[in-house]
Amino acid sequence: MFGGLTIVAEVKMKSPFGFVSNRSWEEQFELANRVGDIISIHTDERWGGSFDDLRKARSMTNKPILAKGIHETDDLVDEAVRSGADCVLVVGRIPEVHSDIVWVEPLYLRQLDFIPDTYKVVWNARDITTGKPKGETFEQARDRWPGWLCQASFVKHIDDVEGGANGILVGEGLPDFIKSIE
Repeated sequence: MFGGLTIVAEVKMKSPFGFVSNRSWEEQFELANRVGDIISIHTDERWGGSFDDLRKARSMTNKPILAKGIHETDDLVDEAVRSGADCVLVVGRIPEVHSDIVWVEPLYLRQLDFIPDTYKVVWNARDITTGKPKGETFEQARDRWPGWLCQASFVKHIDDVEGGANGILVGEGLPDFIKSIE
């Protein structure tokens, strides 16, 4: 933890919006494992991830692992758990399995009204269909969601962290973020 924030450090190799890491998966993992309270491993190929990466990460750390992906079906949530995830990010829906470990990422503010208050929520500042910033803000999400809330996307420096965040998910900006806290 850093200043009371849970740091979710992501091993991110690419995105469908043009980002490509100049580090190897192992180098990215080493950075994430060094500073993360939780390690985020992509399971979606569009972001350079896989369930094999999740199994590999599980063999390399005892830290909790978040399986990061859209996880459109409950079968994919189950596969993430079988592959070693301690928690699983699901985007835009509430799955019928593993409610005790699922983190929900709403696509827009209104979806917050339908998430049971027992879930952890990730507010992604990026629109995952365009890669551009959402029009709705973390501050608006915080005003609407009283529970545990993680800020995600566009975090490159500790100064980018919004007040009221319980956690931060740092991906592309992880190397710069680490410099800002050391």
